[in-house]
Amino acid sequence: MFSIFKKKEIEQPKELKAILSGQVIPLNQVPDQVFSARIMGDGVAVEPENCTVYAPADSEVIAVMEDSRHACGLKLENGMEILIHVGLDTVEMKGDGFELFVKMGDQVAAGDPLISFDPEKIQKAGHPTITVMTVTDEGKAKNITFHTGFHATAKESVLAEFQ
Repeated sequence: MFSIFKKKEIEQPKELKAILSGQVIPLNQVPDQVFSARIMGDGVAVEPENCTVYAPADSEVIAVMEDSRHACGLKLENGMEILIHVGLDTVEMKGDGFELFVKMGDQVAAGDPLISFDPEKIQKAGHPTITVMTVTDEGKAKNITFHTGFHATAKESVLAEFQ
């Protein structure tokens, strides 16, 4: 006997949601050579209108900058790895104006808060607040398409789609 019902695989999300609200721009418009040249991977940047960064997808926290609290790395179930970097050259601030809500090894759901920051402190320190999200390793994802040139709403808008 055989069953006409096939075991249904759990469908994994095929998109990355907005990490912040704000204008989404392509990496080549980021005023930083490392990001604009896509040395850290392809992705998008957001000119933030809010000050909390949210997880773009269900993932594991695989890196945190504990001293500077300005960046973290995530890994999705499909092996895709993402770097989120708040501001440019903000490592120089040594964590002043930043708060981490996660630690290495945490499991986060899409929309969970990762980092908060004080945009006024970043600007007073002479740094742009532009926040970058790059895919540093595609894992098993294919055909990643990044969306730019629009105003994103944190946790709702889609910044990237993939197969």
